[in-house]
Amino acid sequence: MTDTNDTAPPRRRDARRNRDLLVDAARQTFAEQGLDAPLDVIARRAGVGNATLYRHFPSRAELVDAVFGDRLAATSAAGEQARGAQDPWEGLTRYLEYVFTALAADRGSNDLMTAQLPDSRALQAVHAHNRQTVDLLLSRGRDLGAVRPDLTPEDVLLALAALGRTVPALTETAGPDAWRRPLALLIDGFRSSPGHHALPSPTLRPEQLADVLHRLGPHRTTPR
Repeated sequence: MTDTNDTAPPRRRDARRNRDLLVDAARQTFAEQGLDAPLDVIARRAGVGNATLYRHFPSRAELVDAVFGDRLAATSAAGEQARGAQDPWEGLTRYLEYVFTALAADRGSNDLMTAQLPDSRALQAVHAHNRQTVDLLLSRGRDLGAVRPDLTPEDVLLALAALGRTVPALTETAGPDAWRRPLALLIDGFRSSPGHHALPSPTLRPEQLADVLHRLGPHRTTPR
């Protein structure tokens, strides 16, 4: 069988090659600098002009989807596995450990938690799926008496995002697994306990949480 790459017209082969170079360059640059990395830096790293980058990826969101599509799909798959866990508390803790392992991988992956890219269909789908997963597992945990009754998904997502933004500093300072201790302490705070105090003030509304996440952290994505 003939390889279609070998028989494709030269321009098409060049276009595929340039696209692959851009995705590889973006993956490396996002890992080092976060999702706010200048697009012209990515183009130079790929050895192509800005016009070539914009022709393949008219928006930052499309480039993010190309770089992180597989990782985002894997996160959704981990969420589905957590939802199917017989013990919702175990499902929740394993899922959060999976998420934080991804957050610790590089700065670009860490930025995905708080990035606001409305045009990124993959990212928006994962954010929605993540909230649904947390909500479902909290609800099941409350029914079993394992999760404190006043805990909301917004409480959990805010706490996770705040801790998540410290992960790069933690791993660079104390090693790749330094996030595990504070995450374990945080998760313990989600447990139902006879001695816990009622949480003060109302929980954030979903739109308030979205605004806070948009403002959070030094690596905030800005539209081009």
